[in-house]
Amino acid sequence: MAIETRAITYHHDDAVLEAAMAWDNTLGPRPGVLVSHAWRGRDAFSEEKARYMAELGYVGLALDMYGKGVRGSSKEENAALMTPLVDNRSRLRARIQLALEVLKAQDEVQADKTAAIGFCFGGLCVLELARDGADLQGVISFHGLLGRSEAPTASQIIPSVLVLHGDQDPMVSPEDILKLQAELSEADCDWQLHNFGNTLHAFTNPEANDPDFGTVYHPIANRRAWLLAEAFLAEVLGAD
Repeated sequence: MAIETRAITYHHDDAVLEAAMAWDNTLGPRPGVLVSHAWRGRDAFSEEKARYMAELGYVGLALDMYGKGVRGSSKEENAALMTPLVDNRSRLRARIQLALEVLKAQDEVQADKTAAIGFCFGGLCVLELARDGADLQGVISFHGLLGRSEAPTASQIIPSVLVLHGDQDPMVSPEDILKLQAELSEADCDWQLHNFGNTLHAFTNPEANDPDFGTVYHPIANRRAWLLAEAFLAEVLGAD
C-alpha cells in the first residue's frame, strides 16, 4: 500500500474551492468516497477520513463547501460560514453535486461506484445530495443535522442511506428523526438509522469535549459506527 494525496482546485459561483484527494497508487481505478466536513470547514479531521477511505481501498475526496483556505476558528465563525448554505439548500446542493462530479472525473475513480460520508454539517450535506436525486450508490451521515429542508425531495432517492445518530444529540429533535424516516420511506429509499444510546453530538471526533454545548467524543459509539459504515460501503460499492 502506498497512499498518495493531491489537492484539486475547482470553482462554484464566485468561490474557489480546494478538495484533498487520497488514494492507494498500487491499485487501479477504485470506488470513490466523498468526505463532507463539519461546520468548521475542510480540516485535518476530514482529510484524515479521506486518507482512511484510501486505506480501505477507495479513493477519498475531502470536499470543500466554503472556499480554499476558509475555516472557522470559533463557534461564531463556524456558524457564520455554515448558515448561508443551510439557509439556501439549492446552493448547497449545487455545490456538493459539483464535488461529486469532481470526484467522478478523476482517473483513479470508478465513476459508476461512488458514495458520500459527512460529519455534523457534512451529514446534512450528504443527505441533501441524496434528496436531490444524485447518482451515487450510498450516503452516510455521522451525527448529522437531520432537519428537513424546504427544497423538494426527489420522488425517488437513488442512493442507500445510513444515518448514525447519538440519542442524546441536542441538535436533532425526536421530531426531526420521525420526519426523516417518513421522508426516506416516501421516496422509496433503502435506508437505515442507528441510534446510539447515551451519546451526544460529534461522537466520532476525539477533540469534541464540550458537554455544555452537547459535543462529546464517545469511543464506543465511534467504533460501532465505523463498523457499520465500513460494512455499508463494502455492500453498496461492491469493493473487492
